[in-house]
Amino acid sequence: MLIKHFFINKIAHSSYILAGSDVCAVIDPQRDTDVYIEEARALGVEITHILQTHLHADFVSGHMDLAEKTGAKIYVAKSAQCTFEHVPLSEGDTIEIEDIVINVLETPGHTPEHLCFVVVDTLRGEDPVCAFVGDTLFVGDVGRPDLFPDMAEELAGKLYHSLFDKVLKLPDFCEVLPAHGAGSLCGRAMGAKWRSTIGYEKKYNTALQIKDKDEFIKSLTQDMPPAPDHFSRCSEINRKGPALISQLPRMQELNAEAFKEMIEKGTVAVVDTRSYLAFGSQHIDGSWSLDFNGNLPTFAGWVLPLDKDLLVVSDSFEEAQKTNVWLRRVGQDRIVGYLDGGMAGWVTKGYKTNHVTQISAEGLHEMVTGSSTFVLLDVRATQEYEDGHIEGAINIPVADLRERHTELNKGNAIIMICSSGNRSSLGASILRQNGFENLYNVAGGMTGYSAAGYTKRCTVCQVPHGSRFYSNIDEVKKHFKQ
Repeated sequence: MLIKHFFINKIAHSSYILAGSDVCAVIDPQRDTDVYIEEARALGVEITHILQTHLHADFVSGHMDLAEKTGAKIYVAKSAQCTFEHVPLSEGDTIEIEDIVINVLETPGHTPEHLCFVVVDTLRGEDPVCAFVGDTLFVGDVGRPDLFPDMAEELAGKLYHSLFDKVLKLPDFCEVLPAHGAGSLCGRAMGAKWRSTIGYEKKYNTALQIKDKDEFIKSLTQDMPPAPDHFSRCSEINRKGPALISQLPRMQELNAEAFKEMIEKGTVAVVDTRSYLAFGSQHIDGSWSLDFNGNLPTFAGWVLPLDKDLLVVSDSFEEAQKTNVWLRRVGQDRIVGYLDGGMAGWVTKGYKTNHVTQISAEGLHEMVTGSSTFVLLDVRATQEYEDGHIEGAINIPVADLRERHTELNKGNAIIMICSSGNRSSLGASILRQNGFENLYNVAGGMTGYSAAGYTKRCTVCQVPHGSRFYSNIDEVKKHFKQ
């Protein structure tokens, strides 16, 4: 038996190949599936099984593409009521792959239809060697049950029983192989390690120290990080079966004139993936700033319109191609064009641009301590803001600016700040689209401001491989035995 792990940064997604001598299964595949086909070829095995632990909310899965390319069968929970051809699974079912036996546990909680796959390598023994736990259990955390708001408390209660009555009954030495790591919004405080054991998580996982069911439910239904918009879409896309990538539009290389003509039709949105500094210098009016080096897929799934085709401005065609892959992973399937020649090609045609003034930490401090009149807008998540912010700053999380921009006065100078400059640049682009002109972006954000000595270092920045939202270290520790 061999397990091969695959990890996608930004969305922090883990998928796996479980291989025998001649055949293998792919567990929770990403949408671009060639990586599994190439690995199976290198291992000399055939992909015959595709196992889905649940209907993923944060990304579009590759089960349809992989099945189409390999002829493998898709195995998914019967309760998911999927509309594509599949093998339905329920509690107590088993799947056999050569000498490997996979026992199916129904573990609702993160989602209503969730499964865990418990693996026995019969050549070595009868005990479970590992469990593909999906989003039920993470390293240091558990799956959030609030993605279905009307069912949050019910699902939290089911998660409690799935964990304490099923998953944690597995042997302490059983490996835990989750579908996500630190950086994913499918949990709140997950660690950066990709795997763990049942015994280690029982001892050190913060959520599992809360043995009282009511307290457990409360801890997972209050003060949770916001769920991006695409979380409410991807589950249904995965249930119906995503469109095959071969059927999606081809991204055309467009010169500046053709690019401008498409914009003038009013049926497209422009996504600028250059650095926030480049965007601030010159950008096409009305475009969205989504720095490729930031969390591009999460915020693309979160804020980009669904009713428009997408045009990309990038530093290179290669980056635009990668952008297309990232956006497809979160269900943004309508990238139709790339600006050939980039912004240099645009400005040499004499076409209109806009800009956002960039200021340094030092420049911000001079304004904060001086007599200038302005609004300091902190666009980080609420938990980050509450952990530490500049006195007088107001907090509107960046995605909320799409509606809450009406709370701001267009006549004011507005200084945007986040942790780095990426999200605040996105926020500035949203305000630009809504008629705001006097905008500034803090380059380096709160990270630079604290490095300059003007405020304490944020807890999130102190734990770079930890959660981006669970910033209260005392909260993390309080449930452990002294």
